[in-house]
Amino acid sequence: MTRRYWNINLEEMMSSGVHFGHGTRKWNPRMAPYISAKRKGIHITNLIRTARFLSEACDLVFDSSSRGKQFLIVGTKNKAADSVAWAAIRARCHYVNKKWLGGMLTNWSTTETRLHKFRDLRMEQKMGRLGRLPKRDAAMLKRQLSHLQTYLGGIKYMTGLPDIVIIIDQHGESTALRECITLGIPTICLIDTNCDPDLADISIPANDDAIASIRLILNKLVFAICEGRSSYRINP
Repeated sequence: MTRRYWNINLEEMMSSGVHFGHGTRKWNPRMAPYISAKRKGIHITNLIRTARFLSEACDLVFDSSSRGKQFLIVGTKNKAADSVAWAAIRARCHYVNKKWLGGMLTNWSTTETRLHKFRDLRMEQKMGRLGRLPKRDAAMLKRQLSHLQTYLGGIKYMTGLPDIVIIIDQHGESTALRECITLGIPTICLIDTNCDPDLADISIPANDDAIASIRLILNKLVFAICEGRSSYRINP
């Protein structure tokens, strides 16, 4: 894999609060190699290591997107949801930003059935057919459509399992991570000081509670994905 320069700036990461971890009482000892200091009861992440792993992650997604691979971005906590949707739409990736439904990947046949139902209902609504149904039936189908839009809207065009999954908040998205591990799907995880760095294929030590930190990490990954997609279109 050819290493590229992704303009990962330590000062930029500091200004975004990437280096702030959790309180020293809430940490995973396996994160010790990625922690550089303690400050006022807070662990401070080693940004040199963060930059290294973020660069490796950017190399991976660039290489994968240049070969037409598909990505799924997962981040359902309130502070991450909007950034995840924005990043995924910008990079033309699939995303889950409301709630991870258990078995979404490991029970793909059921998810696929739900997606077919979702697409059918969207078409029915677009054609105006729901408005011609009895009010009670129409209301029930509209509620069902709204539910599907909330939880499956970000993967409505996904036709198979993703090639790479990017997870924001490894600790909170443990179910999604376990499903990826079970299926052998490579993962890139943003990990705070309370996480296990050994679970993902590439772990990026960073603050997963600050919106600015989440956006910065996603911005770098999205830029690399978009660059890779441009390369894929030029040299298919």
